[in-house]
Amino acid sequence: MITNQSFIEREDQVNAKNYEPVPAVITRGEGVWLWDVEGNRYLDMLSAYSAISHGYAHPRILKALVDQASRLAVCSRAMYHDKMAEFLEALCSLVGQDQALLMNSGAEAVETAIKAVRRFGYQEKGIAPDQAEIIVMEGNFHGRTLGLISFSTESDYKKDFGPFLPGFKVVPFGDINALKEAITPNTCAILTEPIQGEAGIIVPPSGWLKAVETLCRQNNVLLVVDEIQSGLGRTGKILACDHENVKPDVLILGKALGGGFLPVSAIACSRAIMDMFTPGSHGSTFGGNPLATAVGKAALDVLADENLAERSAEMGAYLMSKLKNLNSPLITEIRGKGLWIGIDIDPSKAVAHDLCLQLLHEGIIAKDTHDITIRLAPPLIITKDEIDWAMERIAKVFFRID
Repeated sequence: MITNQSFIEREDQVNAKNYEPVPAVITRGEGVWLWDVEGNRYLDMLSAYSAISHGYAHPRILKALVDQASRLAVCSRAMYHDKMAEFLEALCSLVGQDQALLMNSGAEAVETAIKAVRRFGYQEKGIAPDQAEIIVMEGNFHGRTLGLISFSTESDYKKDFGPFLPGFKVVPFGDINALKEAITPNTCAILTEPIQGEAGIIVPPSGWLKAVETLCRQNNVLLVVDEIQSGLGRTGKILACDHENVKPDVLILGKALGGGFLPVSAIACSRAIMDMFTPGSHGSTFGGNPLATAVGKAALDVLADENLAERSAEMGAYLMSKLKNLNSPLITEIRGKGLWIGIDIDPSKAVAHDLCLQLLHEGIIAKDTHDITIRLAPPLIITKDEIDWAMERIAKVFFRID
């Protein structure tokens, strides 16, 4: 008999223990739904941390994948290919930047942005060699490469992985005064998420990001905004920056850029910043390959044609209102924007991870973070009927109704 447990036991013999998945072995996905090997159906309220914003197996993106794969999937960056320009034109037009540089994972894109702003600091701002500093935020999450965990404030990400990359200064997220005090002549950039996702959907004070932009302009410092999770409709706008009309000097995108099919990431910025890269100074064998660019273009087309950012705003408001009307004694706070919501749990009354396991039993996939927060981030194609279906089960768990 095929069971989830038999697959889990088999995998545990050969796979690293760097994740703690919920005990469901997924075999198929369609729209907002997933099925495990036992035939159980789940509503995905996680969306692979925004990578499945378009839903599973979106037919238009799937067609673009199959069509391109049958012609040319990967070729060397030692030559041009016919899908790159079309995708980058669409991406740059959407986010209001001159040029973009494609990578694969979000972490690669953040590393790329760091290299760009450091070189800008040396070549344009005149910072002394090896003295450039980047200011980052407490509670940040930008990836788990050695470079990126160097400035993480999460001890679990850093334990026994040192020594770490220097050149970063950490300040409290949302504190503009601390940011002002941290800037020196060696500061080349400020790197931040507009809303901190892994930290628990932490929304900064209104106007903070705009104040950061102003501070950067006043001090000749580049503003780098990581919208890997928050971008491309997740918060009810194309970019979370758009809520405050902020235009970063360097924008980092990933996750939803691959349409739920492939890892596709990018930085987008002005031509002056992008000119910091010269042949051989940076690259990726798979970054910007024909298959990825064809899929990425289809993902952007669907984002626009199906008004997914607007749907996120509408469905997010609907889901938020339903959650706030729960009045569960387990909940201490609910916050978020669009279809990106964090629910804080009273640790004296329940454990967030245990609640996620109960939700799984009811047919909902959600994930906890930092012990007390449950994140909800369903695909942007979710409907009111599907939200109502989910809320019936969320209410059952949050009021412990058997």
